[in-house]
Amino acid sequence: MSATASHFHLIKTDSGTAARRGRLQTAHGTIETPIFMPVGTQATVKALTPAQLREIGAQIILGNTYHLNLRPTSELIAELGGLHRFMRWDGPILTDSGGFQVFSLAKLRKLRDDGVEFHSHLDGRRLFLGPREVVAIQSNLGSDIAMVLDECPPWPCERAACEAAVARSARWAAQCLAAARETGFFERGQLLFAIVQGSTYDDLRRGAAESLAALDFSGYAVGGVSVGEPEPEMLKQVGATTPFLPAHKPRYTMGLGTPPQMLKMIAQGVDMFDCVLPSRVARHGLAFTPDGPLNLRNEKHRRDPRPISEEVVNYTTQFSRSYLRHLVQAGEILGCTLLTLHNLHFYLDLMAQARAHIEAGDYASWHRAWCERYESGAQRV
Repeated sequence: MSATASHFHLIKTDSGTAARRGRLQTAHGTIETPIFMPVGTQATVKALTPAQLREIGAQIILGNTYHLNLRPTSELIAELGGLHRFMRWDGPILTDSGGFQVFSLAKLRKLRDDGVEFHSHLDGRRLFLGPREVVAIQSNLGSDIAMVLDECPPWPCERAACEAAVARSARWAAQCLAAARETGFFERGQLLFAIVQGSTYDDLRRGAAESLAALDFSGYAVGGVSVGEPEPEMLKQVGATTPFLPAHKPRYTMGLGTPPQMLKMIAQGVDMFDCVLPSRVARHGLAFTPDGPLNLRNEKHRRDPRPISEEVVNYTTQFSRSYLRHLVQAGEILGCTLLTLHNLHFYLDLMAQARAHIEAGDYASWHRAWCERYESGAQRV
């Protein structure tokens, strides 16, 4: 498989929006899009087994290059057969490049023209990530989809600083692509996605998207969103990027979002999402329903015999809200497992509904009605 191989098939586009129904072929299986990817930062999706992930419909999961290279190291994972064998997940895996840590660990890193110098958040030791390093690490991990190294500007961001970040990200992307070609990355069936930055500047996003599209990566991501900006601005940034990405390549918005945000971004032409939200809030007693989030810590659920939802049926919904609240209040591990399973299933089922409605040709009206119900809490939970 080469960087330009036809690995993405666009099945249908919605007539009322820019929503797309697609199919992405990877070395470890086919992904039906739009799709949500559960986050497995440390080679595990917290609280769930690979078998449970399969049972709730997970097609692809995400791992973190920065964290896995620190512990247990990409060399050890390679020695033990790669990330799929290491964590016993036989489906596709996407790994980020560590670029987000350029943003999130700003106090522990120093930007250089050739990459990023970090002090490990674990033990303080110095390490360096450049384009060649992130390609080598993701090659060791054996991920199906790898991301280029980029600089994620903060919000708000002065234009001059954003221009510098966009230019640096473009250089690093080209260097990642060159390193991948030189090392047989694509011949091993791995795909490489570029990342479009530009903060809130529409012209910078368009320029970045067009220049990266000319390099013909395997896919393209919208980066630098959900970094503190208001939701309308976030949606505006996505809408300023997707029209300038190749129609025949998959599009991925990184690190978000809520259920309505994802549906609105699908309407803007996004195919792939990841977010820690559904698993993170599960550990704090929050469950997703079609009528909005349900806080199981609330006293009103103490004697509530109902399941979380009558409409979204999974293993967790055999248990009462009363029992789930008890687990949360008692700090029982089972509570984390059951609520994580439910929330991730909710996200994955929502993507399955989106795919069905794009195919049926009524995505525009369906997603608006779904978002209105969720955001208004029409039937109080």
